[in-house]
Amino acid sequence: MSQPGTLTWFARHECRLAWRDWLWMMTAGRRSRARNVAIGLVLFALFLHGVAWFMVGGFAPLGEHPDKAALLLVSGNVLLAMALMLSQAMESVTRAFYSRADLDLILSSPASARRLFAVRIGAMALSITAMALLLAAPFLNILAFQGGWHWLGAYGAIAAMGMAATALAVALTVALFRTIGPKRTRLVAQIVAAVIGAAFVIGLQVAAILSTGTLSRLDVLQSESLLATAPAADSLLWWPARAMIGEPLPLLAVFAAGSIMLGAAIAVFARVFAGHAMAAAGLAYGSTKQTGRTGAFRSASPMRALRRKEWTLLRRDPWLLSQTLMQLLYLLPPALLLWRSFAAGIDAPALLVPVLIMAAGQLAGGLAWLAISGEDAPDLIASAPISARQVTRAKVEAVIGAVAMVFAPLLAGLALLSPFAALMAAIFTLIGAGSATMIQLWFRSQAKRSQFRRRQTSSRVATFAEALCSVGWAATGALAALGNWGALFTGLIVLGILAAARMLSPARRGR
Repeated sequence: MSQPGTLTWFARHECRLAWRDWLWMMTAGRRSRARNVAIGLVLFALFLHGVAWFMVGGFAPLGEHPDKAALLLVSGNVLLAMALMLSQAMESVTRAFYSRADLDLILSSPASARRLFAVRIGAMALSITAMALLLAAPFLNILAFQGGWHWLGAYGAIAAMGMAATALAVALTVALFRTIGPKRTRLVAQIVAAVIGAAFVIGLQVAAILSTGTLSRLDVLQSESLLATAPAADSLLWWPARAMIGEPLPLLAVFAAGSIMLGAAIAVFARVFAGHAMAAAGLAYGSTKQTGRTGAFRSASPMRALRRKEWTLLRRDPWLLSQTLMQLLYLLPPALLLWRSFAAGIDAPALLVPVLIMAAGQLAGGLAWLAISGEDAPDLIASAPISARQVTRAKVEAVIGAVAMVFAPLLAGLALLSPFAALMAAIFTLIGAGSATMIQLWFRSQAKRSQFRRRQTSSRVATFAEALCSVGWAATGALAALGNWGALFTGLIVLGILAAARMLSPARRGR
């Protein structure tokens, strides 16, 4: 057994915490769900392998003798994966600063703080790499099965990307701490993480819209203009792509580069990590001093005050920002396509309507969870001079109002292009947001707002029902915008899903 305070001892501690966190996220703290979760993961892995067979099977031969076109395609996917991993790494580093409650206990012990944070940075790299490998494994396995075992070298390339992403995230977050301080870093880091995660995808979509008038990223990566400006096939810039394909020398170089970056980050920043983490913890838990002027108390009706309270909390929530900002950023390409379609007379409502409806449903589901299940002062609200029904109504109005403020400009722009499509989009956006909110009402369970990223563990039925309704209403709205009577059929299916969710809800079953 390892001695307390050693690297292996801290590593065991971090692994134990990571395992408990993952197990709680999957089972919501109920061990009885472990078997169902295991079966679900196996079925999900088989499903992903089937999807990968149809999606990437045709690209497997590209790794045998890669030309510029193949390297460009692989490089695009490498940059996309790196952007997503860097975004996740920044979120992990920020959570380590602001959400871990064990810093006072550990830092007051005689153990080395530098050793602890060295292990913690390594644990972040391991968790980010593991998550990326779990998602990429089905696609890599299919590529290796159809194109050769050299594709398995991509596992090493992804591990190198995970180490590099963690090193960059630590360096960037520490730089933010030193530049703007711990108070602003909490907000800015979440914004930067969301922007990084969406920037490459949005950039490709914007390029596709401007060049081909579609949202197809594949068309951009295979365009003649981009291929003509790309470097020669023997350039060192292609080594990350060649590492993904499994070429030995590029793979070894990329893995060594990722290891060096992570080692340098640990050597440089582990010793200063403790001070920044304590400053963040003091801000999160101990800072109650108010600065600046406070506004005068304004008299309002109880329902209006409750709606204002919900909007204020949603606006101030730093963790909500990174979750919802990503969804809003992905609305930028449809907005650009809408503007370009209006200017060029291109027919795009069939594409825009389902995108808006689905995004509205997802946003409403998250906001509804915060307003209903994530209420931090239920006793205070219950003691207010307002009935429970009025409380629920005010919360629903606050959620729907927030969604309306986000999507109203896009719906107005769509109305200039196609009034009928805008009307259908507005109707089904409202219906989709209302459905997601009702599902959260039926499956409400008291939780803390800090558990927002784990809200899907409260009920698997609610999670799947919300996702199916979002997709179903998007399809229904698209068919309605095209004047297709099939919208009635898909609408009835979604109503059936809602009815089944209502029948399975704890409120209906009296629990």
